[in-house]
Amino acid sequence: MIIVMKAGAAKKDRDEVLRRIRELGYKPHVIHGATRDVIGAVGDERGKAVLQSLESLHGVESVVPILQPYKLASKEVKKEASVVRISDDVVIGGEQVVIMAGPCSVENEAQIIESAEAVKKAGAHILRGGAFKPRTSPYSFQGLEEEGLKLLAKARDLTGLPFVTEVINPETAELVAGYADMLQIGARNSQNFALLKRVGQLRKPVLLKRGMSMTIQEFLMSAEYIMSEGNQAVILCERGIRTFETATRNTLELSAIPVLKGKTHLPVVVDPSHGTGDHHYVAPMCYAAVAAGADGLIVEVHPDPEHASSDGPQSLKPKKFAAMMDKLRLFAEAADRKL
Repeated sequence: MIIVMKAGAAKKDRDEVLRRIRELGYKPHVIHGATRDVIGAVGDERGKAVLQSLESLHGVESVVPILQPYKLASKEVKKEASVVRISDDVVIGGEQVVIMAGPCSVENEAQIIESAEAVKKAGAHILRGGAFKPRTSPYSFQGLEEEGLKLLAKARDLTGLPFVTEVINPETAELVAGYADMLQIGARNSQNFALLKRVGQLRKPVLLKRGMSMTIQEFLMSAEYIMSEGNQAVILCERGIRTFETATRNTLELSAIPVLKGKTHLPVVVDPSHGTGDHHYVAPMCYAAVAAGADGLIVEVHPDPEHASSDGPQSLKPKKFAAMMDKLRLFAEAADRKL
């Protein structure tokens, strides 16, 4: 159920509603809107009739059932689009299309610094790089772990770019959050519910990637796990799904952008690097994603992809990334956005 407060309702009225929700055995989540607050009451669906009595409280406009199984992520709770702040200068979900770029893995100091400086010069807003790497093979490079986090922090200090990096288990979530500006949940962990709950307890923005065999509803339910723990700063990332097609690494489902925009208030970004697995296709998919309404892109960029520790074939060289960014501005303008 959602409790819609009246426009201009006093804080004491909202606090009383929160108290009553808890008293009834539900967990309240306040969502701040442009003109009024909405409070989601999450818990056992069987007792929702009891919540209807809150409509009589001072400051309450209405109590409305949420029809979707994902409650806090639904547009039924918040009709206007959410904006997630990553740093003082970077927000995702606003007028600007936010570009996250950098190598798949942090390999050494020179590599990550060179990558950060190159993507910053080309116009990227956020540095991406993996310190902890879940890999299909146990013999593949698994990342530099905390040393990688320290190198990403150094790159941030030198360039001013906030960075996003992956967290792969609940045990290291707090460690990663101590360094990163945004936490990434990768496709392989998108239904690791213990991890989703843990990052939901941390007050850091979360970039949630769609699982390779996930439906849209399952994707939004994963977001719900994070939000139900109190963290509302979730960004959804379409990164391709597994189909019968073998010409590309995955099938990048760009139709997910308008579908998600119709179902949720959360920002939506696209990962064309993992979505295609081939650097030749990355730029066209970036243009198409922005044209379809994406709030951002996450692109793999490496100064020497031929010798990359992971995902070299899908990584753009800095020069090609800069050329793509120049053209991407035209697509952003056509979509009434900016870079």
